[in-house]
Amino acid sequence: MIPAFLVTHSGGFHADELLSSVVLTRLFPQARIVRSRAPEWITPGQDRIIYDVGGAYDAAAQIFDHHQRGAPLRDDGQPFSSFGLVWKHFGRDYLLAFGVPEAHVEAVHAAFDTSFVLPIDLVDNGAASPSGPLAGLSLSSLLETLKPDFDNTDPEADDRAFHDALAIARSFVEAGIGRRAAKLRAETIVQQAIVATGSARVLELPMGMPFRPAIEKAGADHLLFVVHPREKDWCLTTIRRSDEGFEVRADLPAAWAGLTNGDLEAVSGVAGASFCHNGRFVAAARTREAVLAMAELAVNEAISG
Repeated sequence: MIPAFLVTHSGGFHADELLSSVVLTRLFPQARIVRSRAPEWITPGQDRIIYDVGGAYDAAAQIFDHHQRGAPLRDDGQPFSSFGLVWKHFGRDYLLAFGVPEAHVEAVHAAFDTSFVLPIDLVDNGAASPSGPLAGLSLSSLLETLKPDFDNTDPEADDRAFHDALAIARSFVEAGIGRRAAKLRAETIVQQAIVATGSARVLELPMGMPFRPAIEKAGADHLLFVVHPREKDWCLTTIRRSDEGFEVRADLPAAWAGLTNGDLEAVSGVAGASFCHNGRFVAAARTREAVLAMAELAVNEAISG
């Protein structure tokens, strides 16, 4: 049965029920959010989904709380928040509604759960606490800054702030899922390009896109550089060795560092060379022919050095 109500607790809000609401309101846009702790609302019924309140977890009864004794745990023993429970049961349907291809749903669901949902679960349960100078910039912290001030006496302030924050929370969820779905689309394109490249050291792509994960997955250790068109020129970029740090498989030539246009053309000998970052991790050229010539020079220096 399609719910008429999405019930969560009243008062101050946290990231978990706010993000749960993002998922549920997309799946059930006709349902009204009710923020209440009144027994008549937080008792399961066929016309409602209850989350982050009610003292029970029973998916069949459509209640998803995590504050009670014996609260649900993940298979690895880590705690769920209401967001984790809602994502577990409704996340796949949300992804389909969002337009993620069915073939990618499981991969996106798992990736989003690990990198986005789980941190919210841990912080909400006190199992993890952001620390250091960036602690206040965690998503959980940022969403809670949208709550009314303690001395705001407007009886509607909490509900109004909740719905304002819901739009912001939605943008983070949709951007996060969109980015992960895009990575899978890019992976297909990069894998095809790797096959076409064969044993060559330079991978040519039809546009800028995430490429390192697909290169790693394919075991294409021979690749040293990537080229692709941009709006008005072509880009030559290095390949990082890992997601952490900035170490690359091969740097661009040291003689190119920080040069542009005529100076870079003179040093490289490539007509159309237009830019090389001082850090030697990206360069540009005005034409495909020029960027491929630069790439060939970079490869020759890298393998001879």
